[in-house]
Amino acid sequence: MIERKKTLLAISFALSTFCLFAQESSIDEMRNSTQAIILASLDREKAAILQQLDSIKFVNAGEQDVEGVVFDIDDVHVVRKLNALAREVPLDYNQYVRKYIDLYSSKNYAGHMSRMLGLAQYYFPLYERILSEVGVPKEIKYLSIIESALNPHDVSRVGATGPWQFMYGTAKMYDLTMDNYVDERKDPIASSYAAAKYMKEAYAEFGDWLLAIASYNCGKGGVKRAILRSGKIQPSFWEVAPFLPKETRNYIPAYIAMTYTLGYAQDNGIEAKESDLALNTQVLEIDKFVSISEVAKAIDVSEESLKLLNPAYKKGIVNGSDESHRRLIIPELIEDINREQLYLALNTAVEKPIQIVETANDDIRVSGQLSAAKKHQVRKGENLAFIAKKYNVSVQNLKAWNNLKNSNVRVGSSLLVKSGGVNNRLAQKTNASSAKKSNFSVYTVKKGDTLSGIASNKGISLLKLKADNNLSHSRLKPGMKLKINKG
Repeated sequence: MIERKKTLLAISFALSTFCLFAQESSIDEMRNSTQAIILASLDREKAAILQQLDSIKFVNAGEQDVEGVVFDIDDVHVVRKLNALAREVPLDYNQYVRKYIDLYSSKNYAGHMSRMLGLAQYYFPLYERILSEVGVPKEIKYLSIIESALNPHDVSRVGATGPWQFMYGTAKMYDLTMDNYVDERKDPIASSYAAAKYMKEAYAEFGDWLLAIASYNCGKGGVKRAILRSGKIQPSFWEVAPFLPKETRNYIPAYIAMTYTLGYAQDNGIEAKESDLALNTQVLEIDKFVSISEVAKAIDVSEESLKLLNPAYKKGIVNGSDESHRRLIIPELIEDINREQLYLALNTAVEKPIQIVETANDDIRVSGQLSAAKKHQVRKGENLAFIAKKYNVSVQNLKAWNNLKNSNVRVGSSLLVKSGGVNNRLAQKTNASSAKKSNFSVYTVKKGDTLSGIASNKGISLLKLKADNNLSHSRLKPGMKLKINKG
């Protein structure tokens, strides 16, 4: 009996062992089969990508010899990563994009890219919120790096200003305020709303995000003319590219490459360099003239750090009023802050406000200032503030025009001043503007008044009444002063 049990156990063990071996063999076969399928799929994808790249490289073939352009497995890897990164904006790849990826990932650009990644920690969450709110792809945020290197004080050769590089005329179209106290082109929040609205309108017109982005560089008219010359109906950017200005042809590859390089910053060995911007902030709504310096003292931060968060204010004063509230961004308050001191800083009157005057058009192409650009040789005892006052320009513009990272200037060095002297056309515009302002009367809002009712009684349009008073809403309160201009 015992022997029989032993025999049965041995048979049972042998069967289970056989089944286990058979199961393992089956699993191995399945694993090998799956691997073979995956490898075959990858090979097919690789072949398809290489074929696509070879066909794309002949776009703009008239510019250079593309026969020597060769794509290999490294390019395939980049395409796969771009495809994984792409959301709404197509991140196409070709030899032009590759050129910029090589540039941005080079040692020469390492410091710049680290700075951009560091600044992006402050700017990108802000951009993403606004772009999403307006209904524009969040990846448009990378365009601000191409435009200004995330520098709100950046001023181009022809006068484009701020992180999104708005020209004066376009800024006015999107309701950005530019006067002797503030330039909202430099306000990251206000200018981002304007840029997002522009992009949304451009996409609605062209039906292609890359063409919409291209129009941000050369204008909607430039893209329309290129489409006409291409002879195509609803073309892609790459089909239109040969008919666009060279700067715009490079603009899109640069944008895609920047998106890729910072989108895979860790893979590209890029580490964020710490910036001086406070990452945790809060917003105060200001309805009077407030000194940034006094607020900085009250919350125990440097005046410079507070100005970094509020780059649009020209005089170190937040020019809020009952009619037009202003935004002051401050570092997030800590628990033991002296809130009484902050209250005093926010409610103590500063110098008597001078008249708020809209700034003249600073588009050098329009104003003729380009020909008026001159060199100033720094003399002993002069600093940037002195030179800026002498030529009636801002210190920040002097720094931007001369690529200065700080305010130090050497005696004997030459500074480029792009808007020196009095421009007769600008003077005429200013005089005309002053003449118009003299037609203003002031109306004090009474209980029960509405904007539309006041506009009707005064014989002006509601839109004009809101524009003259810089109102983005129709809310009124008794005692509010409204400017009435029938001119």
